[in-house]
Amino acid sequence: MNHPQRDVAREIYLHAELGMEFIDMTLEPPAAASWLVDVKEICRALHETGFEVVGHTSYYLPMDSPFEEVRQGAVTELKRCLRIFGELGTKWMNLHPGRYTPMHPRSFYIQRNLQTFRELAPLAQECGVGLMIENLPGDYNNADQLGDLLDPMPELGLHLDIGHANLMIHPNSTEQILERYGDRLRHVHIHDNKGGDADLHLPLGAGNLDLEKHVRSLKRCGYDGPVTLEVFTEDRTYLVHSAKVLREVWDRV
Repeated sequence: MNHPQRDVAREIYLHAELGMEFIDMTLEPPAAASWLVDVKEICRALHETGFEVVGHTSYYLPMDSPFEEVRQGAVTELKRCLRIFGELGTKWMNLHPGRYTPMHPRSFYIQRNLQTFRELAPLAQECGVGLMIENLPGDYNNADQLGDLLDPMPELGLHLDIGHANLMIHPNSTEQILERYGDRLRHVHIHDNKGGDADLHLPLGAGNLDLEKHVRSLKRCGYDGPVTLEVFTEDRTYLVHSAKVLREVWDRV
């Protein structure tokens, strides 16, 4: 994934030099905001590196807001992201379902999210970009919780974050989620942590994630698509190390 404080095209070239194979492109401020990025420059970088793109959007967009004008602002931003990803030939764009509506029941923000997804769906189809939702600690981190969004909209894909599936829940919910929705799996994030509620985004092997078990589950449901290493450190040698670890485990399992 590109660092949102840095120029997107330069991030693509850097990741190619590090031996990565695609870019999980997040469009978010300050430097990678959808209204700032140079799409032509990004296309050139993608062509020169041979990279493909998985679409990622900001995790803090209020797509469930009880304030309709605020929710519509999130819809406007997501539509702009869809158009950009469509230009880049992206097949899937992720969404982080909202869950911050104080003094409202869960059913309220579920319906607000679904309203947003349905408003995005026609443009997504026009742009040739599928929509997928990412599991999040706390409110969307087991099969039943994700089902509140996936079941009403069969066209939504699943974006499984295995690191998130290790947080605020025991045991890790990866296997449970894949058992029910593995046929809708469209993208995977992997990063390490130590459980609990701290989303540390550590290099693989630095936490307690059972990588071999989860890779085995991915293969069992037939997944062989891109995997993003969401390793957030300034020293990118940890990213390279994590790629090496993942490739070794993937080949061994």
